[in-house]
Amino acid sequence: MSKTRSRSAVSLEDDGLRLPRPPGVFQRFWGRHPLFGDVLISLFCLLLSLAPVRSPADDLPEPTALLLAVLVPISVVAACGALLLRRRHPLVPFIAAFAAEAFFLLLGAPGGTPMVTVAAYSLAVYASNRAAWVGLGIGLASLTVLSGVLLLLGAITLQMAANGLLGNLVVGLIGTLIGINVGGRKRYLAALIDRSRQLLVERDQQAKLAAAAERARIAREMHDIVSHSLTVIVALSEGAAATSDAARARDASTAAAATARSALGEMRSMLGVLREDEAALPLSPMTAPTPHDTVMTAQQAGFPVTFSSTGGATFTAGVEHAVARIVQEGVTNAIRHAPAATAIDVRLERSANGVVVEVVNDGVGATVGPSGFGLRGLAERVAHVNGSIAYGRADGSRWRLRATIPAGDLALEQENP
Repeated sequence: MSKTRSRSAVSLEDDGLRLPRPPGVFQRFWGRHPLFGDVLISLFCLLLSLAPVRSPADDLPEPTALLLAVLVPISVVAACGALLLRRRHPLVPFIAAFAAEAFFLLLGAPGGTPMVTVAAYSLAVYASNRAAWVGLGIGLASLTVLSGVLLLLGAITLQMAANGLLGNLVVGLIGTLIGINVGGRKRYLAALIDRSRQLLVERDQQAKLAAAAERARIAREMHDIVSHSLTVIVALSEGAAATSDAARARDASTAAAATARSALGEMRSMLGVLREDEAALPLSPMTAPTPHDTVMTAQQAGFPVTFSSTGGATFTAGVEHAVARIVQEGVTNAIRHAPAATAIDVRLERSANGVVVEVVNDGVGATVGPSGFGLRGLAERVAHVNGSIAYGRADGSRWRLRATIPAGDLALEQENP
């Protein structure tokens, strides 16, 4: 059997905020039926506010007396009816209530009806504390001015004026003080819920950003592992098939098998991390082959790769990993896109200011295609360690990849490529 849920409960559930239900059956009922509660309050105020209505004084002219006899009940009914708007337009019933109190003064009836209490309470809860105090002050000041005018005209006595002003002051203060207390708590809870929603949105955004960053990191690692290893394996396999020397073919096949096993081990390590549900998933990269190992593998495949390194400075694991992947991607691109190259030079310059990685080959063709995923991944790696990268033609037929990574505090803090 399906159960009917309130609109507020559904909205809170949709927002992901698991807030407790309001305590008390009656409180939840009034919360779900606010209009019904406002109708009851209006009827209650109407009954209590019509009680002090009396006939005009005998000394008043007949037209004036007749007009007051009609206007006073109408003003009370209008003010009580305006209480139905107290949640959306709290100023309307407040003005109507004090207007009815002004007619009470003209009639000489005692003031301070429940209309003023409810209207002052509503202004404090649904508008603001400042509006409640300002409205109460203006309303009482207006009644004071009206009482003074009526006293000067002799329409009312001093006792009538004092009763009306004190009555409205008491009921207005009671409604305002209670409304300030309730309204302050209501606004505070609304601010807490709004802040919770903001934190929930920020949490989801942070989770999405972290997931996107991890996917990009895994994509870079997968590309570096698969691209480099398959390029070397293809080159060794083609060399083994092209040579008639059995010993050289056997060496090439052995080197291809070793490269494949190394790539398979790296793939298993990465997939093991991704498949492990209970263990913590580290954001650290897979161990990359050193620049020297990358050059040695390319040389075993028969490519003219040379390696030179100057300086002995060492850097953080993140920087060293980025250097290794830059060399790996540079050599892989040279093998794949420059098969006619007669020299592939890899140079590392380490110093206290940072490290410079340069991969240059002389086999660039007449046309150069757009940069692929590997170069974009290198740009992301270098950006993570606050470095810069440049690649393109150099001196006509030469292609140069150059990355500069600083050794400052910013670079030392970056551990993830």
